Amino acid sequence: MPELPEVETLCRQLRELIAGKKILAIRILDSKLENIENLEGRTIRLPCRAGKCLHFRLDDGRVLMLHLRMTGRLLWQTDQPVPASHTRFIMQFDCGRLDLIDPRRFATLGVQNENPAPKAEFDPLNNFSPRLLWERGGKKILPIKSFLMDQRYIAGIGNIYACEILHEISISPRRKTSDLSLAEWRKLVIAARDILNKAITCRGTTVSDWRDLFGQKGEYQNHLRVYAKEGEPCCHCGGIIERVKLSGRGTYFCPACQL
Repeated sequence: MPELPEVETLCRQLRELIAGKKILAIRILDSKLENIENLEGRTIRLPCRAGKCLHFRLDDGRVLMLHLRMTGRLLWQTDQPVPASHTRFIMQFDCGRLDLIDPRRFATLGVQNENPAPKAEFDPLNNFSPRLLWERGGKKILPIKSFLMDQRYIAGIGNIYACEILHEISISPRRKTSDLSLAEWRKLVIAARDILNKAITCRGTTVSDWRDLFGQKGEYQNHLRVYAKEGEPCCHCGGIIERVKLSGRGTYFCPACQL
């Protein structure tokens, strides 16, 4: 599933192409998607990110919301008249076409009449106060990795980046949020911002399906230090990376230095 860096990558690429552009036509090719009506002729004011979701703010105050889920991706087309396999909807502009390609058909699309309220308390790029996280986390007994991935609390962090952030600051994914000190939360915030911003610069992490708006793989997989490194030596201490199940998700960590 695309996480914050992947969705932010799409958002920034889309702003360059369609901010201020008029929607000429929308074609829904999959009946599982909501029937989007009365968008032709509307102008995209600004594509933006809300957690793992893309919001297209329209000139009439409505918001078109797209969540890519497991395998959804967007592809910008300028000279390909025939849609690719698994294309579920097409949005046409005078400068090109935006296609949603989604083999597993989990992506969701909808329109809201006003700008939706944020679903998460914190966003790592905009609102990530160590003290507020410490105060909020101190009331929870969740494993810290589960807390980082819970979209009710923190927007956009998924399995890959949660593993990388915790490894960077040598904290076990099993530690309870209530056990973390304010100093550890400060380290977590710094690591999260550094890792997520670097991943955005690399246009995300491609370990399976992810591609950017132009069909190119991301590059952050070349910088991963713990995710999918089971059996390899830890770059911090030389211990052996392990993989365990935590809250139903494969979790990579170094038992020697992540305490």
